[in-house]
Amino acid sequence: MLGFAHMQSTMAVLFAVTITFAVLFQLALAAGAPWGAYAMGGAHPGRFPAPLRVAALFQAALLSAMAGVVLARAGVGLPAWASGAPWLIWCVVAFSALSLGLNLITPSAVERRIWAPVALVLLASSVVVALGAR
Repeated sequence: MLGFAHMQSTMAVLFAVTITFAVLFQLALAAGAPWGAYAMGGAHPGRFPAPLRVAALFQAALLSAMAGVVLARAGVGLPAWASGAPWLIWCVVAFSALSLGLNLITPSAVERRIWAPVALVLLASSVVVALGAR
């Protein structure tokens, strides 16, 4: 059986890989990809308007920072972030829980089918990392 520290590292990498897809999606939205039906409850099908494209850039940066926190908390990367990671990880968990809730109630069925499982993976993996004792 794998030790908890190994599981924590594995979950941190799973979180980082999974969130990378979300970051790439947000960057594509910001660049004008016509995927608005798969975000924001499907309220803006096609290309996002300019303000939402800027918001997608902010979201990509936030998601990237969350990956950094998770990796730092698990001791997998970003050692400079290690001092803040024990409390920042709980912000990541809260954001992941909120994301799962919102993706479960979105009026867009296609968005729900795509992003709810992603949000569940992010929540579960961040909880495992948060519960680790580093």
